[in-house]
Amino acid sequence: MALAKKGDKVTIDFTGTLEDGTVFDTTLEHDDCGTDDCCDDEECGCESGPMELVIGGGEFFEQIEEALVGMAPGDKKTLTIPAVDAFGDYDEEKVFSVAREQVPEDIEPHVGQELELTGEDDETMVVTVVAVNDQFITLDANHPLAGEDVTYEFQLVGIL
Repeated sequence: MALAKKGDKVTIDFTGTLEDGTVFDTTLEHDDCGTDDCCDDEECGCESGPMELVIGGGEFFEQIEEALVGMAPGDKKTLTIPAVDAFGDYDEEKVFSVAREQVPEDIEPHVGQELELTGEDDETMVVTVVAVNDQFITLDANHPLAGEDVTYEFQLVGIL
């Protein structure tokens, strides 16, 4: 039986969970997908079918790509990736407030809302609204999973 090696194009199924067991991403069909409870966003965690990647191509977490080496189709592994190597440590300096009048009038910010900001150099940054009052809006530029260790259960589906 063929074993996966660096440079191989493969397909994998995976489920990513947080320490408390919350599933944040999966290629497997699950109860909420296809229902009104599942979002329509392409990045909602409701992938359809196995993910295709080239081992060593930097398309997924490096640790998972490395762990695929030597696996045969059907083999399964579980790997925990520390926060610093996953989505980064949570950085308090990425939380900031802006005056309410700096926000365009057609935007009514609410806690949990994601906004895309454009800087003077036309570089964009996605932020999450974490607090709103009459004078200020507090924004968080950390990735939503920053500071979280993540665990992936994955299976090599095939070597293409």
